[in-house]
Amino acid sequence: MKIAIIGSGNVGGALAQKWILKGHEVVMGARLPLSDKSRKLGEAIGEERFVNVAEAVRISDIIVLATPAPMAAEVAGSLGDTNGKIIIDTMNVVMGRGPAGFGNTSDAILAHTASRDVVKCFNTTGYNNMADPVYQGVAIDAFVAGDSVIGKEIASKLAADAGFGACYDVGGNDKFQLMEQFAFFWINLAMFRGLGREIGFKLLTR
Repeated sequence: MKIAIIGSGNVGGALAQKWILKGHEVVMGARLPLSDKSRKLGEAIGEERFVNVAEAVRISDIIVLATPAPMAAEVAGSLGDTNGKIIIDTMNVVMGRGPAGFGNTSDAILAHTASRDVVKCFNTTGYNNMADPVYQGVAIDAFVAGDSVIGKEIASKLAADAGFGACYDVGGNDKFQLMEQFAFFWINLAMFRGLGREIGFKLLTR
């Protein structure tokens, strides 16, 4: 797949490295010249993968947004022509810090892009679990929400390629808020309840 990741922080960097290993064509949409953080990631994946945001979107079919949540609307508006593109939102509004006027980042993206194929995935766990989702030989699960059927299919395939177990369909656009609440549940346990980042969720069935 041709994937543009917008945001070269911990989440974007972890997913980029996993998908490159699986043979996907990954580019990083970034502001040029590169920041110190982007240059550090460039040492791992190659600085030639870094292009400006509009070019990254132009040459890719799938756009993964992994920037700070307060920038969601601004970044979405900077993507250029997103007609026919699938957008995967990995962001969360945490403790009120998000795009002004929106309760979740996915709704902000829908309001500032032409694409209707917007889904939320890779937001319910920490970047450390994207780099290594396996606990004692068992892969933790991913979750996805959105009205876009093709968007959810693509996100599920990319979750498998990142090493997750199953990727469960949580529902449509009306479940964006629930996905962010689930993310805060992980954050609460990891950060505020003292369990640390090395925890993950696995759905068990009989």
